[in-house]
Amino acid sequence: MLEIKDLHVTVEGKEILKGINLQFMAGEVHALMGPNGSGKSTLALAVMGHPKYAITKGKIILDGKDITAISPDERAKAGLFLSFQHPLEIPGVNVSTVLRAATNAVHTKQYSVLDFHKLLLEKMEIMKIPASFSKRGMHEGFSGGEKKRVEILQLLLLEPRYALLDETDSGLDVDALKVVAQGIEIARKNKHKLGIIVITHYHRFLEYLQPDKVSVMIEGKIVAEGGKELAQKIEKDGFAGVKNNGH
Repeated sequence: MLEIKDLHVTVEGKEILKGINLQFMAGEVHALMGPNGSGKSTLALAVMGHPKYAITKGKIILDGKDITAISPDERAKAGLFLSFQHPLEIPGVNVSTVLRAATNAVHTKQYSVLDFHKLLLEKMEIMKIPASFSKRGMHEGFSGGEKKRVEILQLLLLEPRYALLDETDSGLDVDALKVVAQGIEIARKNKHKLGIIVITHYHRFLEYLQPDKVSVMIEGKIVAEGGKELAQKIEKDGFAGVKNNGH
């Protein structure tokens, strides 16, 4: 499991996470929900080791190993993956080059340019991404939906043990949402016991992914936990309903 123990995180001196305790199990889909500004993205970035997010107390344990102090690249090699809410454009460096470098960095097997191109085209077809995109600058001029598809393309290539998906559903139309959800399901089938942590505001995405567990974060604290029925309740009553029920 990926375990978060009493995690306190500050950003530029302000405390955002105020003692988070969570367990993300291998092989399960765990949804993390909450209103804007509740600290969900902060948690994802702190778990991945972003230097801007200072851990002042607590631990991050990955399959029994304390990774709280190791670098982001070491976390990636250990099996962590983060799909960004707002993927950055890297002009002048094409998709194929970036993804081959990333894949070779986390896998024992080293792909030649030719072998990787074959693998890349196979995964791009799954995500309904045109082959021509492999030669375009990374995320350069891509629509929001195209960027999110490329994020899941990375998930399929890197085959992590735990994937944090930060609002991968935001800005997607229904068709793109289905493609992204299908890509995630294929990643789960390809990688035995892949743990998925889905950060979302919306119940709609979870209808495709069917979470095993739902946790709700408000103002830097976990205020409620339950099964997928909790996501349905939020869809009906909003986050205020969860908070007002004394969870």
